[in-house]
Order: sequence, then C-alpha cells, then structure tokens
Amino acid sequence: MIETDRLTLRPAVDADRDAIAAMNAHPRVGEWLGGVRDRVESDAFVDRVMAHEAEHGFGFWVVVERRPEAPVVGMTGVWWTPPEVGLGRIVEIGWRFLPDAWGQGYATEAARAALAYGFQTLRLPEIIAFTARANLASQSVMRRIGMRHDPARDFDHPGLADDHPLRPHVVYVARP
Repeated sequence: MIETDRLTLRPAVDADRDAIAAMNAHPRVGEWLGGVRDRVESDAFVDRVMAHEAEHGFGFWVVVERRPEAPVVGMTGVWWTPPEVGLGRIVEIGWRFLPDAWGQGYATEAARAALAYGFQTLRLPEIIAFTARANLASQSVMRRIGMRHDPARDFDHPGLADDHPLRPHVVYVARP
C-alpha cells in the first residue's frame, strides 16, 4: 500500500470489481480507452491486474481517498507492458480515474507516488507511459511527473483499427 497526502494506492480485491466496472463502463473514461468495457471485459481486466500483482508483487492499483469508507476514484500503478503492444519487456505507468475525480490533481499525485515506487523500491532503470496522441490531459500528467516525450518510440496501437482516431500513440519516458 502506498499513501500520499490525499490518496491510498492499494492492490485490487474482488470487492472492488463493481467500482472498477462502473469506471470502465463510463463513457467519458471509455473515450480514451478505445471504448467502454462491459462487465465481462472489466472483470477480465481485474483478473489480469490481480494476477500481475500476485506474480510480480506490484501492479495497477486501486486509488481511494484517504478517508473512512472512501469509494474507488481511479487506478494507477506500474506494470509490465502487454506483449501485444510491441514495446518489449518494459514497465509502464498508467492511470484512469472517474470523471468526478478529474481536475483535482489525483492522477498527478497518484502517478508521482507510483513512479517513485518504481524507481526507489523496484529499482527500475526506466519507466514508460503511453497514450493516444490526442489525449493531451494524460500527456500533461506525464510531463508534470517528470516524463519526457520519446518520439522514436511512438507507435500505432495494434488493438485499434487503422482508421481509429486513438490509434496513434505517443510514448513518454522517465529515468531515476
């Protein structure tokens, strides 16, 4: 578990599935994921998140506010990039938050903590982040946490159709 001034980042548990499914099904969140995820897709995502945590001891964590009975407001963390993306064996940082949490600095605060964990605890030599070229909000978070754009690594996301507007992706890099 990681705590910041306002947030707690912790591994996902089965009790989080409803909240994660609601986030993954939200149309505004889905705009940046290439579409919303139904419950089956969301549960498969949670299964992958939990399996990664069990196998590697780190992963994509649930984010809650630091107050009693606080609901899930998002997810952030570091984990190995999926092989189908084609970036090689490297750890990425990522985040997604409910729209009600947007604009409050939660993504930046949580991502800073996850990045610090990756460098200080895991002793990673490099962490990347990637997002759709059009996702300027996520790119802004990347810059705020000290990441730099690496145009040589930009790619077209293989999970999206050739004509999908989110297919072109940018890659940002951070080093300790």
